[in-house]
Amino acid sequence: MAAAVGRAGSFGSSSSGLGSAAGFSSSSASTATTNNNAELRAGGDEDDGQNLWSCILSEVSTRSRSKLPSGKNVLLLGEDGAGKTSLIGKIQGIEEYKKGRGMEYLYLNVHDEDRDDQTRCNVWILDGDLYHKGLLKFAMEASSLKDTLVMLVVDMSRPWTALDSLQKWASVVREHIDKLKIPPEEMKEMEQKLVRDFQEYIEPGEDFPASPQRRNTSLQEDKDDSVILPLGADTLTCNLGIPVVVVCTKCDAISVLEKEHDYRDEHFDFIQSHIRRFCLQYGAALIYTSVKENKNIDLVYKYIVQKLYGFPFNVPAVVVEKDAVFIPAGWDNDKKIGILHENFQTLKAEDSFEDIITKPPVRKFVHEKEIVAEDDQVFLMKQQSQLAKQPPTATGRPVDASPRVPGGSPRTPNRSVTSNVASVTPIPTGSKKIDPNMKAGATSEGVLANFFNSLLSKKTGSPGGPGGVGGSPGGGGTGGAGSNLPPSAKKSGQKPVLTDVQAELDRISRKPEMVSPTTPTSPTEGEAS
Repeated sequence: MAAAVGRAGSFGSSSSGLGSAAGFSSSSASTATTNNNAELRAGGDEDDGQNLWSCILSEVSTRSRSKLPSGKNVLLLGEDGAGKTSLIGKIQGIEEYKKGRGMEYLYLNVHDEDRDDQTRCNVWILDGDLYHKGLLKFAMEASSLKDTLVMLVVDMSRPWTALDSLQKWASVVREHIDKLKIPPEEMKEMEQKLVRDFQEYIEPGEDFPASPQRRNTSLQEDKDDSVILPLGADTLTCNLGIPVVVVCTKCDAISVLEKEHDYRDEHFDFIQSHIRRFCLQYGAALIYTSVKENKNIDLVYKYIVQKLYGFPFNVPAVVVEKDAVFIPAGWDNDKKIGILHENFQTLKAEDSFEDIITKPPVRKFVHEKEIVAEDDQVFLMKQQSQLAKQPPTATGRPVDASPRVPGGSPRTPNRSVTSNVASVTPIPTGSKKIDPNMKAGATSEGVLANFFNSLLSKKTGSPGGPGGVGGSPGGGGTGGAGSNLPPSAKKSGQKPVLTDVQAELDRISRKPEMVSPTTPTSPTEGEAS
């Protein structure tokens, strides 16, 4: 028993020892559980913190990936006065912008409302003088070429320079790109991307707006399955590897060309067809703008951000309005250009651009020759020398020595002024007229008296008339001797009598003071008395 008790004791002891061991172990287990729970809670908090940081980092990385890229460039080239600076200033909202020299730098604020992000797009404007083309190295570098858009600006107020200007500046860009020495693999990739964008253009409609972002995401998997039409024979023959936009400015001058230079619709269609052929060769878009009328200015900005930043763009092509044409890259082809040729009446599609669209002749303004007055002393000396050469009688006003009657015939100088007027015959009707400048008063009364006396002398001297004071044409006989003269004698004597009448009238008109204004007496009455 004792043993058992001992064993039991021992057992008991052992059991008590086990019990104590069990009690120790249970307490330690509870402590361990508490520690484990704390560790789990700490680990959970740590995991939550890690998850939070992971979410923040992923969000930042996502935003950084979706953030608008910087370093995009727009390069404008064109002739002087084409409106390059005015176009960008109008897009910026600046009415008047000072034009610079050489290479101008501007920028466009680009804001994405969906991402709530904004950035700046660099704008470089090259001077119209080819002397400054070396400055292209600052605007177009090898590292940023793929992020560059070239804009060729054409002045539509001078359409005869359009085609030459486009070809000249496109060759300048091509020459500069060749100098950059871009690796052939990279250049080929850029060219293929431009061809792919041209072929994959989808005209926007009501159900499917053209959105490059959606095409790049949703249609990326279907690119291999989509049917891509081959390019035309004249399409992208001059691939620069970067997008090109042709902007025709000052399209409000089209109405001026119609009025002043007799341009018709077929001329503008002819110009448009040649510009569109050029755009096909470079895979370029075409936009007609007017800063003065604020036409298509927003369209230029939307097209720039669509090409450089992939913004949605759903504006369809416009070819109906001749001063607001818009043709996006990838829309045009030779058949669509051929529609313009159907409106030609006097022109042909194969006509040369330089032969049809010629520069109008410059109208020379004839300026009146300025007359400079000579010095007074020089003028007086010339007059003095001229007066010295003339005879003395010509120093004053020239006077005609032979007096003339109102009819213009000279008076006979040796004829007596006081000749007898009794034998005056009447003046034929309409032969001579009384001088209207003759003074009134005595002169007019004397003329009337002479006229009536001549009528009386005609009655007394007529054949078959009663005898009286002689009216003989021969000159003053008494009785009826005048009637016995033959008719030939009468006719022969009429001419000197008429001359005497003219002389008398001339005397009265030139010397009115010799006749009394109150009591005019005729020579016939004195002779009769």
